Amino acid sequence: MNAVWIAAALLTAGFVGWPVTALVFRLARTIDDKADAAASAGRDGADDPSADVTVDSPASVDSPAAGDRVNTVNGDITVDAGGAAAPEAGGEASAKRILRGGAIIGVLERLAVCLAILAGQPVAIAYVVAIKGLGRFAELKETPVAAERFIIGTLASMLWAAGVAAFTKVVLLG
Repeated sequence: MNAVWIAAALLTAGFVGWPVTALVFRLARTIDDKADAAASAGRDGADDPSADVTVDSPASVDSPAAGDRVNTVNGDITVDAGGAAAPEAGGEASAKRILRGGAIIGVLERLAVCLAILAGQPVAIAYVVAIKGLGRFAELKETPVAAERFIIGTLASMLWAAGVAAFTKVVLLG
């Protein structure tokens, strides 16, 4: 029976974590949009407790509105071919995707974290974080948006996997 609980925990951590992480990304985007809307309306973001006041103010009048997602293509973050953080509007042809393969890496990461906790080897989680960080270092160094998304995704993913593993180990395998 323990093998069934472990298999269920791994499947839950690996594959149910995907929509959970997507929900966290959507929440982060909503907070950024509120801060952008407050900045474009001339209000101070500090008045709105749900707004992230750490975002940069728009660089120029020609910058896109808060609802315009010019730095995404089909939900993927993009940068222009030169490496700038925001491509020109309509510059999709010259845009390149960043953090490619992140969804698959996330599933593998959640499986590894869950397995490490269930096996009683939490030190293995450090290896997962190190491998991810080293593998993405150059891309994260170039693009602050990618670094932010990497941190949000990694933390949400690992917390979900650790929670599933802890629940399974304490409650189901007790």
